[in-house]
Amino acid sequence: MATEHAAHHDDHHAPASFFQRWFLATNHKDIGTLYLVFSLVMFLIGGSMALVIRAELFQPGLQLVQPEFFNQMTTMHALIMVFGAVMPAFVGLANWMIPLMIGAPDMALPRMNNWSFWILPFAFTLLLLTLFMPGGAPAAGWTLYPPLVLQGGYNVAFAIFAVHMMGISSIMGAINVIATILNMRAPGMDLLKMPVFVWTWLITAFLLIAVMPVLAGAVTMLLTDKFFGTTFFSAAGGGDPVLFQHIFWFFGHPEVYIMILPAFGVVSEIIPTFARKPLFGYQAMVYATASIAFLSFIVWAHHMFTVGMPLGGKLFFMYATMLIAIPTGVKVFNWVSTMWKSSMSFETPMLFAVGFVIMFTIGGFSGLMLAITPADYQYHDTYFVVAHFHYVLVSGAVFAIMAAVYFWLPKWTGRMYSERLGKLHFWLSTFFVNLLFFPQHFLGLAGMPRRIPDYNVAFADFNMLSSIGGFGFGLSQLIFVWILIQCCLLKRGEKAEARAWEGAKGLEWTVPSPAPHHTFTTPPVIRDEDLAHGDVTH
Repeated sequence: MATEHAAHHDDHHAPASFFQRWFLATNHKDIGTLYLVFSLVMFLIGGSMALVIRAELFQPGLQLVQPEFFNQMTTMHALIMVFGAVMPAFVGLANWMIPLMIGAPDMALPRMNNWSFWILPFAFTLLLLTLFMPGGAPAAGWTLYPPLVLQGGYNVAFAIFAVHMMGISSIMGAINVIATILNMRAPGMDLLKMPVFVWTWLITAFLLIAVMPVLAGAVTMLLTDKFFGTTFFSAAGGGDPVLFQHIFWFFGHPEVYIMILPAFGVVSEIIPTFARKPLFGYQAMVYATASIAFLSFIVWAHHMFTVGMPLGGKLFFMYATMLIAIPTGVKVFNWVSTMWKSSMSFETPMLFAVGFVIMFTIGGFSGLMLAITPADYQYHDTYFVVAHFHYVLVSGAVFAIMAAVYFWLPKWTGRMYSERLGKLHFWLSTFFVNLLFFPQHFLGLAGMPRRIPDYNVAFADFNMLSSIGGFGFGLSQLIFVWILIQCCLLKRGEKAEARAWEGAKGLEWTVPSPAPHHTFTTPPVIRDEDLAHGDVTH
């Protein structure tokens, strides 16, 4: 019996082939890695599409591409960045870190975990194939509004099927996260002792399960309108195109919070570490996250102020939207309070986290401007809106993902990355991302519309600056790719210590986001024996 058991044990630990390890993966770390690599590839593909857009807009007139193809690029860029780059990156971080942070051996549903990843490459292959079909990809923007999207051919069916597959993957990933967090926490790990990153993901997972089916319903109705003669969104048959906007944005607004809440979690782990101080107001952060998630469901029609809503509707959505500024402000002030009078050091993860706080706040302020109904009549569908959501999603979500990668890379690979290259990547990215998006505020206020390949010469200078920023930002990401290749594939760099940010950088102590109990007037005394007993964890 013992020999049988030993044989089975050896069997279990025999080195897996490349195919077994990566294609049949059930290990949460391997699946997390797959998600992150896939996300990086999609980030580069989606980014190259953005560069096509910026190259066309470098000067007035039509240079490079036809207007139809230009709008196919805006559509594909958005779908790939949202569903292919940002969301899978956060799912990858969740897979890697949640079991480690709550003391679980793995995710609750490892085989489903594998499936939810492998759906994605097929979904995006389908989506990208539409570019090579007669008529090209859908050219209606990522919002896929009828009647625009219904002008396409079979490419519409392919794109819709791809969106369905992304949704299925997201729902399975979310179920897995919830099952893991609620059932697999280590003894003594109460909900209010979990790291903030785990909390933000728990809340995000509920959002995903609530809204992905709504998107599925909306695009299925589009599909039947196009191919089966229904008239959900056709005024000629008694339908209403604005109905689609209501359904879409009921999904679409919580979706943007799905892309930022895990970023809040990441930043709430990094700032306390490099400030050498517990997160200020841990419980307030958790409640603020939950409030943002709740409010995200009752603000969707602020995307629709110009469709002819009744006054009561406009007022409700205006006030409800402005309310979100309160819990978001709580988070920003808590991060700032954590840094206040602390002993900060500025390694690359901290630079990205502080950059996140500052630039995300700029995006938050322009969002508050867009929430004001009469003002929105001026801003709607202009480059001001483009500037707003890119500040939130690029210098917000994408910077947070990069911060997380730099923060946890030593843990993942056992190697320290080159701090010099990391800082160069941060400063170039920050300079160029602002050169790219800040002028777009002025373009929008002056009246330049979105999704238009040609423009008045009055907009030429700001567009040229913006395009230079775009190419600069895009090329800066090659430094990031090189850093990853060095750490992950070439195994260069000094060996990371077991507690990377403590040993390598001389941090006296690192704390999890739920702080050891103290009054916040005097820092807690952390003794060596506490570290030895693992009372204060990384």
